[in-house]
Amino acid sequence: MTKGIPLIILFCAICASAFAQSSDTVAYKKRVLDATEIEFLSSYYSQDGDHAAVSGGIGSEKITNTTGAVVLSIPLNDDDVLTLDVGISAYSSASSSNINPLDDGKASPYDASSGASSSDLWAGISATYSHSSDDRNSIWSLKASASTEFDYTSFGFGGGYTRLFNEKNTELSINASVFLDTWKLLYPYELGGPGGDDDSNVKPFDPKDYTITGNPDYNPGFRTLDDDKRNSYAAGIGLSQIFTDRLQGILLVDVIHQSGLLSTPFQRVYFQDKENSYIDDFALADDIERLPSSRLKVATGGRMNYYISEIFVLRTFYRFYSDDWGINSHTANIEMPVRLFGGQFSVTPSYRFYTQTESDHFAPYDQHLSTDEFYTSDYDLSAFDAHQYGLELTYSDILTRYGFGKFKLKDISLSYNSYNRSTEFTASIISFRIKMVLD
Repeated sequence: MTKGIPLIILFCAICASAFAQSSDTVAYKKRVLDATEIEFLSSYYSQDGDHAAVSGGIGSEKITNTTGAVVLSIPLNDDDVLTLDVGISAYSSASSSNINPLDDGKASPYDASSGASSSDLWAGISATYSHSSDDRNSIWSLKASASTEFDYTSFGFGGGYTRLFNEKNTELSINASVFLDTWKLLYPYELGGPGGDDDSNVKPFDPKDYTITGNPDYNPGFRTLDDDKRNSYAAGIGLSQIFTDRLQGILLVDVIHQSGLLSTPFQRVYFQDKENSYIDDFALADDIERLPSSRLKVATGGRMNYYISEIFVLRTFYRFYSDDWGINSHTANIEMPVRLFGGQFSVTPSYRFYTQTESDHFAPYDQHLSTDEFYTSDYDLSAFDAHQYGLELTYSDILTRYGFGKFKLKDISLSYNSYNRSTEFTASIISFRIKMVLD
C-alpha cells in the first residue's frame, strides 16, 4: 500500500513542473492555494439497536468507534495542489464479536463475545492532485487511495474535470472512480472452522462438543463462497448555477455499478422451513447472506442555497436513489447557518430525513425459505424511515491571529448529530475539526 504513494507524489511533481514550464510567460495570477494547510479531524461514534445482521436480524447492534485523521494540502506552485489524507479508526462491536458467539460464557445474540473480531482498527490513506488553468476556468484532478480493515482491503483511483464559464456563474463537473476490494472470507464460527474470527488458537466447531437444543441434528450443508473480490465503478456529473447574488443551485447525477462479492460472509441467515438448532440462546446458522453478484445504483439530486442576509443562509438538498435490488429512497436535508459577530462565529442547526423501500432480497429473522436464491436479514436493506438532527459550532479566524509556531488558526468547529431509524436503531456522533495554515 505504501509503495503507491511515492509514485503519486513523483507523478504530481512532474506534472506540476510541466505545467509551470508552459506558463512562464503568463502574467501574474493568484495562487490556487496561498499556503500549506493542515486539518485535524476526530470523532466519536456510537450506535445501538436490536437487529444485528451478524446474528441473522436479531441481537445487539452496539458499536463504538473513535476516528482520527490528518489532511495536508500543499501548493506545489500557483496552479497545482497536492492533498494527502491519512486516517485511522478503532472500534468495538457487539455484533461482529458474535462471529464466534461460543468463545466464553453463555451464548446469546444480545451479548457481546470476547473474540478477536470484537474490536479492530481501520486505516486509510489517499492522495489527490489538482491542476487549475491560468484563467482558473478549468480544474483537473487525480486521486488514489488505499484502506484496510480486519476483513477487507481496498484500493481506489479516479479523476475529475471541472469547467467554469458564463463569467464563472456556471460550473460543469464530471468525475469517475474505481474501487477494487478484496474480502477476507470469514464465516460464522459454526460454518467456517477455526474461530470464525481468524483466531487459530480456537478449536474448529464440532457439534459433539456442545449441548444442542431444538434440532439436535445440526447439518446445514454449507457451501463456501467462490469469489473474494468486489469491484465498484462510479461516475458523476454536476451542473451548478449562480442565479443571483443570493441564490445558487446545483443538479447532480451519480451512477455506480458493483460486481463480485456484494454480501458479507459472516452475516447469518435462518430459514423458516428448517427447525433451528440452538446452543444456549444462540441459533446456529442455516446459511450466510447471499446476494446477487452485480448491483446498479442511480442517484439524482439537487442543492439550493439562498443567502437571506448577512446573518442567515438557507441550504437545502434533495436526492432520489434507485437500484436494481428493489430499493428506492428519498433524502431531504435542510440547514441554516447563523453568522454572528461579523461572521467569525456561526451556529448551524440541521435536519435530515431519509426513507427507503425494502430490497427484494430482504426478510426478517427466520423468515426466508431455503429454496430462495438470494437472501439477507441485514436491516440496512429493509424498509425504514430515518431522522437526523445536528448542530455545528464554528469559529473562523479570518486574520489568522492565533496559532502554534508557524501554523496559524484558520477555523475550528465542533458538531453533534443524533440519528434514529424506525427499526429501533439509534446512533450519535460528535466531531471536532481544526484547520491551520502555514504562515
